[in-house]
Amino acid sequence: MKKSKKRLLGFIVLSVCFVLPARSQQDNLAKLTLEECIVHAVKHNLGLAVQVYSSELADLAVSRAQEKYLPGLSFDFGKQNQNSASYSWLNASDVQSSSNMNYGSSINQVIPFGGKFMVSLSGYKSSSNSRFQTINPYYGSTLTLSLSQPFLKNFGWQISRNEILVARNNRDIADSDLKNALLATVYSVEQAYWEYVYAVESLNVRRQSLKLAEDLLEKSRKEVNIGTLAPKEILSAQAEVASRKADILQGELQVKDDADGLRTLINLPATKTVEEIVPADRPSFEKRDITFDAALATALINRPDLRASELNVKNRELDLSYAKNQTLPALNLEASYWSPGISGDRILFLDNNPLTGIVLGTIPGGASVAMRDALGFRYNNWSVSLSLDVPLNNVFSRAVQAQAQAALARELARLKNTEQAAFLEIRSAVRAVQTNYERVDAYKAARELAEQKLAAEEAKLKAGMSDNFRVLQYQRDLAQARTYELRAIIDYTLSLARLDKALGTSLDKKNIKLTDAWEVRS
Repeated sequence: MKKSKKRLLGFIVLSVCFVLPARSQQDNLAKLTLEECIVHAVKHNLGLAVQVYSSELADLAVSRAQEKYLPGLSFDFGKQNQNSASYSWLNASDVQSSSNMNYGSSINQVIPFGGKFMVSLSGYKSSSNSRFQTINPYYGSTLTLSLSQPFLKNFGWQISRNEILVARNNRDIADSDLKNALLATVYSVEQAYWEYVYAVESLNVRRQSLKLAEDLLEKSRKEVNIGTLAPKEILSAQAEVASRKADILQGELQVKDDADGLRTLINLPATKTVEEIVPADRPSFEKRDITFDAALATALINRPDLRASELNVKNRELDLSYAKNQTLPALNLEASYWSPGISGDRILFLDNNPLTGIVLGTIPGGASVAMRDALGFRYNNWSVSLSLDVPLNNVFSRAVQAQAQAALARELARLKNTEQAAFLEIRSAVRAVQTNYERVDAYKAARELAEQKLAAEEAKLKAGMSDNFRVLQYQRDLAQARTYELRAIIDYTLSLARLDKALGTSLDKKNIKLTDAWEVRS
């Protein structure tokens, strides 16, 4: 056992020896940890940028829907002058002139149960050169309060707020989609990162294997030179060195491809080359025990796709409720109350007889008097009406209701399908974690045995009881065993990441918030 530990230590030291020279030759290498790659992807990934904008648009849609309950203000002003020929000396001597000015303002407010309340204040001024008028100019003002309230169609708190409720659900759906995109991005980065680590470490194993083959070739050449080994024995070592050099070329190509894929995911600037990325983390091997029932319970709380499906069902339920409401008769209450006021300059005629045409003076009465009377409710007026509209042909409305029912049924089926897919994904993820953990133990044992077999065969070679072919074969077996063990560790690490993604807990474990993704827009 001590010998195996020493061999493992020697393998690690040898691997480091191959890595350090390569890194020292490239001082401009960017060493990136997995966390740094994830953060960079969250803030710069272009795929996330699209989803972030969708979430922002959904949030703006909520604000727009809520504007329904903002009060509406209106103002109006108008002025008119009229001049026409006079056809009667009783109206005017030559030209009959009149001037009218009106103004007003109103405020209206939608109330929660579908009605509308309005307050308006209007006024006017009218003057004319017509004879025999007792008030000129004269002023009028009116304060009006009105209420319109449906009781069947378009009535109710939910019906009135239907657009807002749907918009809020759509915003939550967009947030769930953004979270789902974040989960996918984080897992993609983890997968690309660990595959890159595997390519780098696998290349180191191949380099170590080449070093062993070159050492054996050098040893064989010396033995051939001193005559203790037949020249033909060196051929197998030479062929193996050439073969392992070819493997290294393939490994170097894979390292560059994986680095390029990782760089694309995290959206590094185009000025950086693929050689500038160096993974700083190495996979750790820690056992994680989790049962399927516990995983399923966690997923039901955290998975964004399930949340989005549930919200879609709620939206279809709202649509169905609204469609049913629209098939009802329209029973509407209209109520109004208004308070008028009137005033003007009173003209005093001789003997109080306008026909005399002799004006003795005027008693001023301005617009403020009319306004005071209107606001003081001096003259009370009101009206109440109730109207019922029963459509005889509501085929279209019934079709909308049937369409809403079908849409709800479809969304319920999608929810069940999403739940089933989540169930299978979680079961597969839990099974993969358990299986890959056992694979690591198995390949670790195989690697230790391969080390022992190679050591034994090398000892036999020194004693003249073996040949180069067998030693080279055991070297290949050891390199393969190390590669398989590394692959199993990477697979176990990725299965843990896949499990976190399936449970919807990747973001919480890495302390990533939805707001972190909003920086991708810049």
